[in-house]
Amino acid sequence: MKPIAIRPLTAASRSEILRLYREAGWCSPSEEKDTRWIGRLLAGSLCALGAFERGKLVGMGRAISDGVCDAYVQDVIVLPGRRGKGIGRKILREILKRARARGCRWIGLIARPGSEGFYRCAGFRTMRGHRAMLLGAAGGRSGNRKA
Repeated sequence: MKPIAIRPLTAASRSEILRLYREAGWCSPSEEKDTRWIGRLLAGSLCALGAFERGKLVGMGRAISDGVCDAYVQDVIVLPGRRGKGIGRKILREILKRARARGCRWIGLIARPGSEGFYRCAGFRTMRGHRAMLLGAAGGRSGNRKA
């Protein structure tokens, strides 16, 4: 197996990034037709990283931040056939390294049910007494971006 290279997502095509969002169920039909949101998504991230295997994008993750003290891990995705091989851990480690290098000491995320163990292995803990909240529609990500 070739080693996984973690590089900025700018090395990936929009279609490769769209594939990951589609696999995660985070993409609406309108977002598949007009992918301009992908450029804005990348530009608005503290870091946006891809996991590349033989030049193909097999996973990604990003962080959003004020760039001073707080950051949030967003969109850690690995293609289903490549999961369980440490790719997500490599992506997450590099995101955390880059956020800390920028001075971010409070780093949070919202974990999808069933993924808590993955994040616990990286040092994340449940914030007792806190609950994730979303404005508007109950759950999901689709339709939150405007092209």
